[in-house]
Amino acid sequence: MLTQQLLNGITLGATYALIALGYTMVYGIIQLINFAHGEIYMVGAFIGVLMVSVFHQGLLISLCAAMAFCMIMGVAIERVAYRPLRRSTRLAPLISAIGVSIFLQTLMTKIEGPQAVAFPHVINDSLYHMGAIEISKIQLIILVVSSLLMLGLHFIVKYVKIGKAMRAASEDYDTAALMGINVNRVISFTFAIGSALAAAGGVLVGMYFNSVAPLMGVLAGLKAFCAAVLGGIGSIPGAMLGGLFLGVAETLGVAGGFDLYKDAIAFTMLIVVLLFRPTGLLGRPIQRKV
Repeated sequence: MLTQQLLNGITLGATYALIALGYTMVYGIIQLINFAHGEIYMVGAFIGVLMVSVFHQGLLISLCAAMAFCMIMGVAIERVAYRPLRRSTRLAPLISAIGVSIFLQTLMTKIEGPQAVAFPHVINDSLYHMGAIEISKIQLIILVVSSLLMLGLHFIVKYVKIGKAMRAASEDYDTAALMGINVNRVISFTFAIGSALAAAGGVLVGMYFNSVAPLMGVLAGLKAFCAAVLGGIGSIPGAMLGGLFLGVAETLGVAGGFDLYKDAIAFTMLIVVLLFRPTGLLGRPIQRKV
């Protein structure tokens, strides 16, 4: 049924949106594609597994612990791998990001092994019926948690002082610094928030699919990057819309019998959209003086 598939797609798209927000916020301020972001999502999933299986914590504590750990890790990565290269050529931080990504993949493979790990049973799942639509408790939790996190991000960016500083830095990095904004602090905060959202996405996806793996961040990160570009890289509402749009399209493609090509749907959609709207769905052209 179409409505049921739309619900499934929105659930999947909400997790893509959480990861895509990290890409778009970082790019919006320092024009850097953080290709290690997918691995932060993966580490968050494993922290969730650790909290449930070893420390016997519930979903809420495990989610908060994963977000807190990845916030610290995101800030550390920015400080060590990106900040020293901020005034270098644009290629240098990109190569550094790829290096961090490979390092985290290898480290987690060394610790956990190359095989997927089952996410421990953390909630008693059940189905709720709304007419012909079925929604599981896990899907409901994903939708509620994702919505709350996105609303929280919107509130911070629009109404909190550090959020206003983020918007100023995204408009003009150097001018914001001249006006007294601590740009290093703003960038660290941006990495922290983006990493926390990715970690939440990792825990929710691990719970949803009952599986986490050291390489789970590679494809998810690429799809989330596609979602960010699809919505308009640098646009927070665009990342949310792009993630939801991508999740729905992928789910409908699988339902239509294209399950073997579901991973290609994201990249095909990206190509089609950029052919007709190069700035993405909600992106805006950047005016530069020459």
